[in-house]
Amino acid sequence: MQRWDRIEAFVEVVRLGTFAAAARHLKVSNSHVSRLVSQLENQLGTTLLYRTTRQIRLTDAGALYYEHCHHLFDGFREAEAAINDLQARPRGVLKLSSATTFGERFIAPLINDFLCQHPQLEIRLHFTNRQVDIIDEGYDIAIRMGTLKDSTLIARRICERHEYVVGSPDYFTRMPQPHTLSELSRHRCLVGSRDHWRFDVDGVRRAVRVEGPWEGNSGPALLDAALKGLGLAQLPDYYVDPYLASGELISVLDAYQHDDTAVWAVYPRHRHRSPKVHQFIDYLVEHIDELLPVRR
Repeated sequence: MQRWDRIEAFVEVVRLGTFAAAARHLKVSNSHVSRLVSQLENQLGTTLLYRTTRQIRLTDAGALYYEHCHHLFDGFREAEAAINDLQARPRGVLKLSSATTFGERFIAPLINDFLCQHPQLEIRLHFTNRQVDIIDEGYDIAIRMGTLKDSTLIARRICERHEYVVGSPDYFTRMPQPHTLSELSRHRCLVGSRDHWRFDVDGVRRAVRVEGPWEGNSGPALLDAALKGLGLAQLPDYYVDPYLASGELISVLDAYQHDDTAVWAVYPRHRHRSPKVHQFIDYLVEHIDELLPVRR
């Protein structure tokens, strides 16, 4: 059976012109290359190279053998390059989960732009406010908000996210603006997907349970209720920033704002070398600010 290392040594000697150059390319000694070529000649039963102290020259058999062999190694290099290219380009199916409103407004446009650049990729988007089990449900990436729980997942910060307690000017004509957390119990609080609001008190996280005449699991509906003066709401900046800028909403209790509420891309540890995962996350980080409202 022919030994590929012998053939490779012969091809490189001919291609580079000397045993020394071939040895440097193959990262072996001159004597090892010479021995491999001699073994190949013995195996074939013919001389492939005329050797002198100054140069090497192909025999007729050597020229014929080189003509048939050298393209094989060119093919191997092309095959390796193709595999490297395949590994470097995002391919296959990218399955992603995100909170509904943030995903629809910011993630979907960016993933569609990314797909335009990589049409060989397929996308499966799932918007839900439920925290999916990434591994059991087969997701590549999940976009999550706020403080992350400890887990084996890898997390990368996509952008900052701040939550504001807001009310409309009309609401504050009827109720005084609160200045301490204890005053929230005297206000009509609009309850979203959780029944507690998060604050920082002297650097310590604090959850304050709230209640009121309105409950719902929709951010846009909660925003609409706040704009119509139905009460106070705690909402992320990407909901309220335009209305704070226009004066349609007023932010209160800013001194207690809970800052550790970033947006994260989380993914399983075994996906960290996947081109489709890390390239899309890179794209998110680079372009997300183009879509977010201007920060106050």
